[in-house]
Amino acid sequence: MSTAAARPMNDEEVFSEMNKMVAFIKQEAMEKAREIKVKADEEFNIEKAKLVRQESINVEEQFQRKVKQAQVKQRILESTLINKSRLKVLQERQSLLESVFVEARSELEKVPNDTEKYKTLLVNLCVQAFVQLNDTTVNVRGRKADIGLLKECVPKAVETYNQKYGKSVKATVVEPTPLADSVLGGVRVSALNDRITVDNTLLARLELSSDRMLPQLRHILFGQSPNRKFFN
Repeated sequence: MSTAAARPMNDEEVFSEMNKMVAFIKQEAMEKAREIKVKADEEFNIEKAKLVRQESINVEEQFQRKVKQAQVKQRILESTLINKSRLKVLQERQSLLESVFVEARSELEKVPNDTEKYKTLLVNLCVQAFVQLNDTTVNVRGRKADIGLLKECVPKAVETYNQKYGKSVKATVVEPTPLADSVLGGVRVSALNDRITVDNTLLARLELSSDRMLPQLRHILFGQSPNRKFFN
């Protein structure tokens, strides 16, 4: 058997083979590059979508937090304004009530000016005190300006008390320690060495009436409170 010797390639053949190899490698590289780019684009788009979704969630959460914060601030502001308004209304009402009592006090100051009516009032106030104390010996005090009237009215009160209730009482007008002019008038009657006292001065009666009539006065001036659930 005979064998043929391999013929070596010439320069052109070598160059041609090299170009084919370069072209093949280049083609492979381009295809690989395209695959890498496609995969990279896919991963980029996936990651981008994740980031967009996450950012959207973050934005929505921030928006909801701001909405809630705004709502809380709004409620606080509304509550503050309502409380201020209520306080102002209460202050105005209190001011009006005080003006009513100031006017009442001003009218009471005029009571002693009508001497005859004032005498009748002093007698009635003394009798009422006698009944409350229910003692046989009492002291009667009044303003310094009323001492003369009391000396006249107290005996009448004693007589009225005896006739109306069938009881006797010794009543003494105390001159050394008169009541202050600020009591407006009336009497302060005491028993058991001044240990028990009935304050029937005009000022005391005004204060007592003010406390008792305050609910009725509020109702007359301002109407029924909407917060009140029970009525007499």
